Amino acid sequence: MKLLALLLALVCGPAAAEFPAKPIRVLVPFGAGSSTDIVMRILAPSLAQALGQPVVVENKPGADGAIAAAEVARAPADGHTLVLGTNSPFSAVPHLRRNAPYDALADFTPLALVGNYTFFVVVHPSVPARTLQELIAHARANPGKVNYGTGNTSSIVMTAMFATLANIDLVHVPYKSEPPAVTDLLSGTIQMMITSFAPAAPHLREGKLRALATTLPKRSPLLPDVPSIVEAGLPKFPIESWAGMFGPAKMPKDVTERLNRELNLLLQRADVRDSLLKQAFEPRGATMDEFAGYVREQYSVWGKAIRESGIHLE
Repeated sequence: MKLLALLLALVCGPAAAEFPAKPIRVLVPFGAGSSTDIVMRILAPSLAQALGQPVVVENKPGADGAIAAAEVARAPADGHTLVLGTNSPFSAVPHLRRNAPYDALADFTPLALVGNYTFFVVVHPSVPARTLQELIAHARANPGKVNYGTGNTSSIVMTAMFATLANIDLVHVPYKSEPPAVTDLLSGTIQMMITSFAPAAPHLREGKLRALATTLPKRSPLLPDVPSIVEAGLPKFPIESWAGMFGPAKMPKDVTERLNRELNLLLQRADVRDSLLKQAFEPRGATMDEFAGYVREQYSVWGKAIRESGIHLE
C-alpha cells in the first residue's frame, strides 16, 4: 500500500493537492483607499471563509495597473496569486503604452466579472459652476487654466472624451491613484476630477467638493440629486469602468471553476452586495466564458475610444 501511495504521488505530482493549499495573494493595481482597494477588502474576508485559506490583499500601484497585472502574468498558474484587474490594465494600457509588459488577452485567465464603478464629475467649491454646462462655460472662458487630476485610465479617457465633446481646453495632472488626486482637489491645487465615488464620498457629503454629474446614463441612488451626463447635455460614454478577478494563463480547470463558483456565490450575498452598492459599485458576476467575452469587447471599445479622443501613446 505504501508503495502504491508513493507511485500515485509521483505520477499525480503537486496538481493532486487540494486547492487552495496556502494563502491566496490578491494584488490590487491601485493604492490604499482607492475604489478597487475598497472593493477587494470588502470581498476578502468572505472569500477567505469560502476557500478555507487567508486572502491577503496587496497593493501594487503604478503604471496604470500594469505593474500588478505583469506580476500576476508571471506568477505560477496554481491559483494562489490573483489580481483584481480593472479596465485600466486590461482595456486601456495595451492601447496607451507602446510596450505593455503583457498581452492582456493571452497572458491571463479571466475568472469572474466582479462589477462596475460609478464615476462623477467633481469640482472644488472655488469653481463657479453648479452644473456641467456652467463648468463647460467656465472652461471655455478660461482656456488652459482649469487643471484636472486623474488617478486611473478611466479618469484619463473619460476626461479626454469630455473635453473633446465639450470643445474645452483643460490641463492634465496625472496621479498614481485617486486618493492623492482627491487630496489635491480638496486643497484647490487642481480644480476638477472625474473620479469614482469612494475616495470623494466623505468630502461630497461634507460639502468640501461638489458633484456636477455622473458619467452613467442614469442617476446614482447614492447621489440622486446629481444628474446623469446625458441629462446634463452630453452623449453617453461608450466605455465602462469595471473590475474582475484574473489569474495567470493556463490555470487548472478545477481551480478556475472553484474560484468562479465561489466569487459568483459571494456576489449574490445580500450583505456583500449592500456593502459594494454603498461604494457606488454595482456587483455583477458571470461565467468564465461570459467574462472572457466581456474582456475582449471592452478591449476593443476602449481602444476605439482612446483613438477617437486623440490620447497620445506613451
